[in-house]
Amino acid sequence: MAVGVVGSGSFATAIVKMLVENCEVVHWCVRNEFVKGAIELRGHNPTYLTSVSFDVKHLKITTDINELVSACEVVVLATPSIYLSAALEKMTCDYQNKIFVSAIKGIVPAVNDVVAHYLRDEFKIGFTNQAVLAGPCHAEEVGMERLSYLTIAVAKEEVAQKLSGLFASDFINVHCSKDILGNEYSAILKNIYAVGAGISSGLGYGDNFTAVFVSNAVREMEVFLDAVYEVPRDVNESAYLGDLLVTAYSLFSRNRNLGNLIGKGYTVKSAIQSMNMIAEGYYAADSVYHTAKDKKLKTPIIDTIYGVLYKEKNAETEFKKLTLMLN
Repeated sequence: MAVGVVGSGSFATAIVKMLVENCEVVHWCVRNEFVKGAIELRGHNPTYLTSVSFDVKHLKITTDINELVSACEVVVLATPSIYLSAALEKMTCDYQNKIFVSAIKGIVPAVNDVVAHYLRDEFKIGFTNQAVLAGPCHAEEVGMERLSYLTIAVAKEEVAQKLSGLFASDFINVHCSKDILGNEYSAILKNIYAVGAGISSGLGYGDNFTAVFVSNAVREMEVFLDAVYEVPRDVNESAYLGDLLVTAYSLFSRNRNLGNLIGKGYTVKSAIQSMNMIAEGYYAADSVYHTAKDKKLKTPIIDTIYGVLYKEKNAETEFKKLTLMLN
C-alpha cells in the first residue's frame, strides 16, 4: 500500500521512521521548502528528531498535500491539531476511498471537536475509512529504536491487518482496537492530565502524590469516555492507562514539561512561549472542560487544570484543594 505522512514535527518524523522499515517508498508532506531541502540534502529533519537518519532514496518529499494524497492509499495525519485545518483546506484532489490515519492527539480548534468527527463532518470521510494511532509511544524513543507499542483503532478488521503490517517492526509492537473515538479521546485526555502531573512536580509534590494523581486520573478518564462514547472497554489497557502513564511520568513529555514550568512559577503564556513544540494538553483543556460541564460530569482534575490554564488561578492554591479531593 502506498503510504504518506502529513507533518514534519517529532511524531511525524518518528512515524516516517516506522514506515521506512516496511515500505520501499514513504511519501512525506512537510511544512516548507526549507525542511524539504534539508531532509533531501542531509537525510534528517533539521528541527525535530535530528539524530534520526534516513536513506532519502526511500522518501518522496513534497510540500503539496494534493501530490501526496493523490499518490497514496493511506494518509497519516501527524500535524499539531491547531494546524490541521490549514493543511486539509488545501486538499482539492480526489480523496475518496483513501484511508486517513490520525496520529493527532488534540482537539481541532476550527470545529472544537476531535479529528474523527472533523474528518467525518467536514470531508465526508466515514469511520470505515479512518484509523487512530494511540500509544504508549514517545517519538524520541522510536528515534532510538527502543521497544514501543502502537494501538491502531479501526473499524474494519481487514484494514487493521493492512495497517499493522505497515507499522510493525523489531522495535514497534502493534495491537488493534475498534474503539476509534475512545482511543482518540483518551489520547487527548492523557495530555491534559500530564500537564497536571507536571504542575504537581513543579510545585514540589513527589512520586507518592503523582501515583495517587494518575490513579484518580484514569478513573476520571473512564467517566469521561463512557459519557462521550460508551462501548465495552478496559481503561487499564496500554492504549489508555499505558499512554497516560508514559505521558505523565516521562521527561520526554512536552505536556508534563509545560506543567512543570507553570508549577515552578512561569505564567501560562511564558511557559508556552519557552517551548519549541506544541503541548496539545493546553489547547484540549478548554474543550474537554466545557464538554464535561455540558454533560454534568464530576471531573475535579480537569476542572483544576482548566482553572490554572485559562482562569489565571494560582497553581499552588488549586492543587492544595485538589489533594483533598483525591483518594
